Amino acid sequence: MRWRFDGWIAGLGTAEGTRIVVGHWPRSPLGAFSDVMVERADGHRVLLAPSDEVAAFVGDTYLFDEARVVPVMIGTGGRWQVDAGPLRMSFTTGPRGPIGLLLRAVPPPLARTPAWISLIDRPARLVMPGVRTRGSAGNGRREWYGAQDLRPITEVSAAWDGTDLGPLSRVTPPVRFGFGSVPPLPALVRVTTTVAV
Repeated sequence: MRWRFDGWIAGLGTAEGTRIVVGHWPRSPLGAFSDVMVERADGHRVLLAPSDEVAAFVGDTYLFDEARVVPVMIGTGGRWQVDAGPLRMSFTTGPRGPIGLLLRAVPPPLARTPAWISLIDRPARLVMPGVRTRGSAGNGRREWYGAQDLRPITEVSAAWDGTDLGPLSRVTPPVRFGFGSVPPLPALVRVTTTVAV
């Protein structure tokens, strides 16, 4: 059985060393929800999920040292707002570059198909080190990431338990939640994620 999650993934780093991946899913088998994956500077991986159901599914698909069920509120628009347990964050995006324009040129029905996603996996690895469009997830699951747009994240304000995480930075080292990382340069990606359960 294949589950399809349609929405956005934002991946960014902070000067303090924390790397953050936000998933915002208006359409999914679990209903509309948002979740946040955080890898602290010391490597501790935390999932912030809005319900036990989401925490169970995401926790069975990716690797975490800790999962917390907390309200996860996302505000989109000119500036994205994220309020999730210990994390308070906002970020802005800039105009899309060549990769974003190229992704938008692919018809969305094609961009979402596992066959197309598998075809572009190797070129994606060459263009963006650490990025994978397909791979093996937890518990024998398979995943395909069908990217349809990409915009750079240009500025962030973030705090964890009230402590400022510093200015925007690359996602370095890559996050270790699954088989691949987000792009090393902070970005907001329009994506359809397919998970074979």
